[in-house]
Amino acid sequence: MSATESNGQPQRFAVAGVSMHDLLTAGEAAALISTPPRAPEPELSERAPVHREAA
Repeated sequence: MSATESNGQPQRFAVAGVSMHDLLTAGEAAALISTPPRAPEPELSERAPVHREAA
């Protein structure tokens, strides 16, 4: 069997010249870019009920 033929087991490939730090940094950057921004927090005035004068 030649070296290019598969023996039924997945082969592991190493990417030359890319450090684990660079891979992790790229993954974090991709997550930041693909995550939508958070919704703005409701303002304090919207949380408190409107005070009404007693009749």
